[in-house]
Amino acid sequence: MRQKIYQIDAFTNKTFGGNPAAVCILDTWLEPELMQKIAEENNLAETAFAVKKEDLYELRWFTPELEVDLCGHATLATAFVLFHFYDQKENTIRFFSPRSGALTVTKGNNGWLTLDFPTDQTVAIKNLEALDEAIGKSPIKTFKGKTDYMMVYKSQEDIENLKPNFHLLDQLDCRGVIVTAPGEEVDFVSRFFAPKCGIPEDPVTGSAHTTLSPYWAAALDKTKMTAKQLSKRGGDLVCEYLGDRVKISGKGALYLTGEIEI
Repeated sequence: MRQKIYQIDAFTNKTFGGNPAAVCILDTWLEPELMQKIAEENNLAETAFAVKKEDLYELRWFTPELEVDLCGHATLATAFVLFHFYDQKENTIRFFSPRSGALTVTKGNNGWLTLDFPTDQTVAIKNLEALDEAIGKSPIKTFKGKTDYMMVYKSQEDIENLKPNFHLLDQLDCRGVIVTAPGEEVDFVSRFFAPKCGIPEDPVTGSAHTTLSPYWAAALDKTKMTAKQLSKRGGDLVCEYLGDRVKISGKGALYLTGEIEI
């Protein structure tokens, strides 16, 4: 059996930037073990699989190690593929995730795609010694979300200079760790580390911005914000906080089309 596969660089307007994701649009669901093997073989941060069901697409995401609850950049990549290579006439694509519920992506002007995701609910916690040691610098504040920790620092320079210990990060009970601070040219900046998922540092993490947006909306007293993820590849986003939902906008660039043998 041959299956079409696409690789899209998400949250960027040029190849070799943003966060690469593989996308497979399936006729019917494959066994989870096979989807996991495909994701492992791709060895990208995420591989997305989608199946059309009436007027929406069911959507699942796999890292090289495991299936995850929510992935922003691979959702954007899936929408990019559907808008460019499939018979998608409407400007909004409806997705349904068994783990995260209803999601949409809307095509705007000049190539911008906007994700509509549920807001992450966070609680402020005391700084954790094990977390501080793993990241290498104590933050101003620490929060715990559904799957991640978020650590807030004073400056963009703090975020740029962090050199985390990935072995220690892998011991933590979480999907990953978000570090963030006010930006110099954007409203806020961040990085994301998730060695437990097989991703030491993620280039651009859409789902992390469901955690970041509520915090920075309150801190900056604004609901629409520009953001940059300070990975080596880098990524640019626009976030709009709407209470129980967050809109996360970015662009995509096609890197690869091909077929895989299953």
